[in-house]
Amino acid sequence: MDIKAGINTAMILAALGCILSFWIGVNSIRSGRKLMYFRMRQGRISYGWRMIGFSLGLVILSVLLSRYGESTVYRFYEPSPTPSLTPTITLTPTITLTPTITLTPTITETPSESTTPTMTPTPVMPSEVESQFTSSVTPDPKSVISPLAFGRKIDLKTYTLVDEGTVFVNPINKIVALFSYDKMVPGVQWTALWLRDGELLGYETAPWDGTTGGMGFSERNVSPDQWLPGNYEVQIFVGSEWKSVGRFIVEGVPNTSTPTRKPSPTITGTATRQLSAAPLITQTRMPTLTEWATKTPGVRNILPSSTP
Repeated sequence: MDIKAGINTAMILAALGCILSFWIGVNSIRSGRKLMYFRMRQGRISYGWRMIGFSLGLVILSVLLSRYGESTVYRFYEPSPTPSLTPTITLTPTITLTPTITLTPTITETPSESTTPTMTPTPVMPSEVESQFTSSVTPDPKSVISPLAFGRKIDLKTYTLVDEGTVFVNPINKIVALFSYDKMVPGVQWTALWLRDGELLGYETAPWDGTTGGMGFSERNVSPDQWLPGNYEVQIFVGSEWKSVGRFIVEGVPNTSTPTRKPSPTITGTATRQLSAAPLITQTRMPTLTEWATKTPGVRNILPSSTP
């Protein structure tokens, strides 16, 4: 490699390093602004600015190399004459054979119907959900919601998902959609719509009770027999404006809940019968007439008996 080629290589490497450093710096600043903690946010943002400054330094280095690099190197190393190339013997072209028969190309069948990709419609807030809005706070048009990530559970201490993925196999009890947000206005109406194959399954809508920036989530916790296989979609709205969407797939047959029989009454106790041998209703005899003999001959007193 000669001096000129080395200078050109250094310029290309400096340009690539400049682009990479600038890209890392911009992404670091963007991600830092979404962090909740002040020290972590400031550290991430300052690192991003340092990388942007480093990229500017590489730009200056590339300009200096292009203008003064080769001349500066020649001050210390004198250029050596390059040897001239010795001409080689040119071969005489041979006779080219002329093709005798040219095959006629066959007719290529064109498909009768061409499948053109359909445009995905922009999500729209359903009127039956919008009629339930209770907040009158105007949302900030600069508010942003990140793309959604899905998992079976969420750790609320670290805001990380458990069993994260985009394909879930039955049985399923709960799916959580996690997202980050920024420039949210407290009290503004926000909504999460849960759909399967374009059909609305459920939703949650309420005034925003969080901070202006951080992490949030929406979950769907239903019985396992309601997680039918299909393509699921979660749409996030701020006010009536769509902000973000996420999709996942459910596979496998869900567990069907079988009705449990009510326990039959079990007769417990000893062998003693509940009904005693004595009848519940006793027959009361009518008072009988008892003859009381008196000393008076020829006269009898008839009195009712007092015993039952």
